[in-house]
Amino acid sequence: MIAIAQAPPPDSLRRVLHDVFAAAEYDWSERVGVLVWLRARWEALQAWFRGLEGTHPTAYYALVVTLTLVLLGVLAHFAYVFWRAFRSVAAPAGGAAASPPAPHDADWHLAAARRLAAQGRYADALAQRFLALVLRLAQRRALAFGASKTPAEYAAEVQLDESARGRFTALVGALYRSLFGGAPCSADEWARFDREAGDLEDARAAG
Repeated sequence: MIAIAQAPPPDSLRRVLHDVFAAAEYDWSERVGVLVWLRARWEALQAWFRGLEGTHPTAYYALVVTLTLVLLGVLAHFAYVFWRAFRSVAAPAGGAAASPPAPHDADWHLAAARRLAAQGRYADALAQRFLALVLRLAQRRALAFGASKTPAEYAAEVQLDESARGRFTALVGALYRSLFGGAPCSADEWARFDREAGDLEDARAAG
C-alpha cells in the first residue's frame, strides 16, 4: 500500500513564514534617518515662521532683523579671526624681508678663525676662514653670498679661472672632511687651509 504524503497544516506553514519574515533582514518599512529627521524639523521651522508672519508680523520682522544681525556678527568675527591669523603668519616673513640681518664682514670671520685656531679648535677655524674667503669673493662678485647656501653650492657657482676654481673646490672638500665628516684637523692642515684661502682671495676671476 502506497503511503500518501501529507502536507503540513496551513497554520503551521503560516507560523513559519511569519517567523521568517519577521526578522530584521525582511523589515522593509521606511526607516527615518538623521537626514529625514532634519528635513522634517526644517520644514516645521519654516511652517512656524510662516505662521508667525501671519499672526504676529511685528514679532516676525523683529526676529528676522535679530537673526540677520547675529549672522553678520558671526561673519564679522570669522573675518577678524582669519585676518589676525593671516597677519600673525605673514608679519614675521614681511619683517625679515624688509630688514634682513647683516652678516659679519670678512675681517670679523677671519679674526674668529684666528682665535679658534689659537684655542686648538681647528675644524671650527676652517669654517670661519671659509666664510671670510666667501665674503671676500662676494665683494669681487666672483660669487653671491647666501646665508642658506652650502659650501658645495659656492663651489658650483664660483667664477674663478680654472686653476683657482680647482683649489677652491679642494678647500670645500677639506672643509667637509673636517667639519662634517669628523676627520681630525691638525695645526698644519689649518695653516695650509688658511694660506690657500689667502691666495684665493687674490686669484683672478674667470675671463
